[in-house]
Amino acid sequence: MNTSNLMSRLLAPCALALSLAACSPGNDTQANKTLNIAFFGDNTTLVSVDPFQVYWLEHRVLLRNVAESLTDQDPDSGKIIPWLAKSWDVSDDALTYTFHLREDVTFSNGERFDAKAVKTAFDSDKALATELPATFGATYLAGYDHAEVVDDFTVKLVLSKPNAGFLQATSTTNLAILAPASYALTVKERSLGKIIGTGPFVLESYTPEVGAHLTKRKGYAWASANMKNQGEAHLDAVDVTYIPEESVRNGLFLQGKADILWPRNPFSEVDLKLFQSKGATIQSRSLPGPSLNLFPNTRGERALADKQVRLAVQKSIDRKSYASTVYNAEFPVVQGVFDVTTPYAKSQAAKLAYDPAGAEQLLDLAGWAKGADGYRQKNGKRLTLSYNISPAETAGDVLIQDQLRKVGIDLKLSVVTRAEWVANNSAGNYDLTLNYMTRADPIILQTILDPRSANSSTVATNTYEPAVLDHAKALFDAGITATQSSQRAAAYGDLQDLLIDESSAFPVYERVWQAATSPKVKNFRWTAEGFALLGDIEIGTP
Repeated sequence: MNTSNLMSRLLAPCALALSLAACSPGNDTQANKTLNIAFFGDNTTLVSVDPFQVYWLEHRVLLRNVAESLTDQDPDSGKIIPWLAKSWDVSDDALTYTFHLREDVTFSNGERFDAKAVKTAFDSDKALATELPATFGATYLAGYDHAEVVDDFTVKLVLSKPNAGFLQATSTTNLAILAPASYALTVKERSLGKIIGTGPFVLESYTPEVGAHLTKRKGYAWASANMKNQGEAHLDAVDVTYIPEESVRNGLFLQGKADILWPRNPFSEVDLKLFQSKGATIQSRSLPGPSLNLFPNTRGERALADKQVRLAVQKSIDRKSYASTVYNAEFPVVQGVFDVTTPYAKSQAAKLAYDPAGAEQLLDLAGWAKGADGYRQKNGKRLTLSYNISPAETAGDVLIQDQLRKVGIDLKLSVVTRAEWVANNSAGNYDLTLNYMTRADPIILQTILDPRSANSSTVATNTYEPAVLDHAKALFDAGITATQSSQRAAAYGDLQDLLIDESSAFPVYERVWQAATSPKVKNFRWTAEGFALLGDIEIGTP
């Protein structure tokens, strides 16, 4: 898309808005109460702002401020705390969750929030998960059977099988509660923004690939304890634009036309210094869930079927150099399979030390000898690993390629379309692939690496040597059926050990999400999911 077309589309929502002040930061007093966010580009393949279907991180930021959940999660401790539910009881067998609801909550259309509304939401989500099992929220609802209305403000959610992550799931954006009227609409209507929540903002409009407009909810008074402002939002409105081009995003921010610059990837050191020189604050938080890991294909005659070769790859990655070179000297170095904000994350830093000499020794033992060209060969075949990339090659990809080259491994970077990437994964046409998802609970790893529930059962299966697969499944089962925190810690700790000891995962970097806020933006804070509580934000004078 060329820049002139983009800018005309960027300005379109403002022309249609109730007030042009929303796009004119210096216009008048009203402008000072409208927050402008410049996001990374919109999702063009999985477009949905329905909480249960939502996938795109940027959409989830909006939804967290429009639709609320039964519980919330403390971003520092990971503890589940009250929100729309005042309290809850969990049965000894962890199959029945009884929620005692607040009695003072309404949806933005005036409907009462009560036990019937909760039952409608969960039963509607279950029906959608049955109809569309690939829907992102389906994994959050695993094991859910039905809801029982005990009285107006007490509801029981009953599971058919244990799901130790279920209580945390009730705190997420994906299991946010919409008004019953929302579920009377079609799936597509909800996906395109026809949603009614209880949050401090109302989603007035959403235009795919262009932007969204949120307005303040009058009378709001039931924030979770994570929000310092327990009443109505300080802002009158929030305007969001989706801008794929980094230079355009950065330009808007530097010109004062965006109050928050929120790209997908962390800022470069050059950009960090530039924004800070203009008085901006850099907000950073590791996204919960898996760090960015590469996963091997251990099947058949592939090179990574040999554990010694996998261990050599593990030792060949200089993660400290990756963090400082691709990002900046203060960027955190990845410590393990999970980012540090994930409950039960276990540091594997000692096992991930850069050791090129050790890698060379392992490759020698595996029979891969270095040739005159510096690459290793065995039986006349070069040690080559294929890595499919979509949509584009990054500086980090090239750095990993260079690091592996130093020990004689030829990493082939193949840029493919998203469809080709999915097809190659499904067919096992790769040596290394990547995947990650965001959720503040280790159970999210099942969506990637448990063949029984993974988005790609092929990738999940290929990740382990056949002899290791059953052990991994057993640890996943132990984690999801645990009834005590200590049991979960043990199961997920053992799973992380297994993945690193077998080199079934190659952590590359901590998935840090960063936003730059202008000097006039006050009280930006992160949620446990890595989003923002817009109801707390104030716009003052720089």
